[in-house]
Amino acid sequence: MVQPLGNPAVHGVGEGGAVTREIGARRWAAMTAVAGTVFIAAGAFWLSFTSLADLAARSGIGAGQAWAWPLIVDGIIVVATVAVVALAGQRSAWYPWALLVGGALLSVTANAIHAVVAADADVPRILAASVAAVPPVVLLAITHLTVILTRTPETDTKAPAVASFSTVAAEAMPALLSGDAELSAHDEGTAATDRRARGRELREAGWSNKRIARELGVHPSTVGRWFAVAHLTDTTDTADEREETTP
Repeated sequence: MVQPLGNPAVHGVGEGGAVTREIGARRWAAMTAVAGTVFIAAGAFWLSFTSLADLAARSGIGAGQAWAWPLIVDGIIVVATVAVVALAGQRSAWYPWALLVGGALLSVTANAIHAVVAADADVPRILAASVAAVPPVVLLAITHLTVILTRTPETDTKAPAVASFSTVAAEAMPALLSGDAELSAHDEGTAATDRRARGRELREAGWSNKRIARELGVHPSTVGRWFAVAHLTDTTDTADEREETTP
């Protein structure tokens, strides 16, 4: 008899609901973190942008073009960071890594130089350079974190779903196998009973054991055992009836 699959299914649905709630909580946390990282990245980019634009203007670039220089320098950091995450594990990932390191060093150095040039005389140069180096470093780290956060929810959403399905399937398989085995045994028993009844009919019709065996696809000795058992049963029943009728 096939075992009911209700319990594993309900168990799987319960686990699926828990996984869905967990994924929703993770996604909400990830979205909140992404919003925070975007806000921080915007502030770091703005500080670095104004410093680099002023340094470009002081270096002789026209006021109408000075704004493009920080976009080029800090833009390398953003684009290279996204490329590093996208190409993770591939041989070609060395190139975005080289761009990322080069862009970060260029941005930090340029911001430090601007701080030294534009700082007041009473401010130590090391202090000015250190403070000016913070925005590009933060921009690098926050951009990388933002890209990772935007990729994590999608990856985590698929794995539990597959795991939940495999768990339900694994719990259901033993019941299916058990049910198939019981059905097979039941079918074999029914077939044997039908063959025996058919053999008895053919024997009453005057067929020999060999002919009955060929007809039913069994060995002649099997047919002989059928009728031997039937004969013993009939003899025993007859003897019992005689004992009951004897006064």
